[in-house]
Amino acid sequence: MEEKAMIHEAKGIKYRYGELTWPEMREAIAQGRVILLPVGTIEDHGHHLFLDTDNFLVSHVCEATAQRIPEEVLVMPLVPYGFNWHHIDFPGTIGIEADHFVHYCLDITKSLAYHGFRKILIVDGHGSDVPLLDIVARRTVLETDALCASLIYTSLVADLLQKIRESAFPGGMAHADELETSLTLYLEKERVNMGQARKEMGMIPSRFIWHDLMSPSPVSMMEWWSTFSQTGVLGDPTLATEEKGRMVFEKVVDRMVELVREFRDRPIRPRRDLHARG
Repeated sequence: MEEKAMIHEAKGIKYRYGELTWPEMREAIAQGRVILLPVGTIEDHGHHLFLDTDNFLVSHVCEATAQRIPEEVLVMPLVPYGFNWHHIDFPGTIGIEADHFVHYCLDITKSLAYHGFRKILIVDGHGSDVPLLDIVARRTVLETDALCASLIYTSLVADLLQKIRESAFPGGMAHADELETSLTLYLEKERVNMGQARKEMGMIPSRFIWHDLMSPSPVSMMEWWSTFSQTGVLGDPTLATEEKGRMVFEKVVDRMVELVREFRDRPIRPRRDLHARG
């Protein structure tokens, strides 16, 4: 028997972009709702996590935020692929070229701005998309009448991560690690095979170059992932717990709500051309 499609509502309000009719969309635009655009990827996450871990986590963050404040946001369908060619040595990874990725995401944000949405938040779940989504957000501001910002959701809770982490810094919270594994244990522990979790800290020690979700290094460089990881892990997933995942997830959602409300109220100020033109 075919399953009946489910309409996602909270407080009787639809919050998923694709589930509105176009007249309902016109109302949502008039209400000044903030767009949440989740972006993830498909790639290796060790032997204990699944390929769409980034998609899974960022989708849950956006969904939980919308369930708290459905009248203030709309959640876009996920962008499920990203820039991750450095992971391509691991079977299953799907890589998108940087220029294709930027143009694709920019087409989405420019479409939203054309319809009248003035506040767009790109919520990133994949570290290597950070610089590209920053470009998308900047170009959206320059090329439309909307304000667009991007963030990787883990950046909202760096203070909490510092308090609860047991893994070494830097490198213990980088990929398929203590953090991502804890979040997945909290959200759907049946999908995590902790018996296959392995610690890998294969990066060359450096004062300037490292990978860690709590705090990025002062110098940015990405090598082929297979040069420093045999399993796809960078960090220590063996230290993950469901309770850490709960603490992080709840704090991320709290701060997402705060961010949405501040961003929604942020004025869009007119630009000024200060050239002295004849």
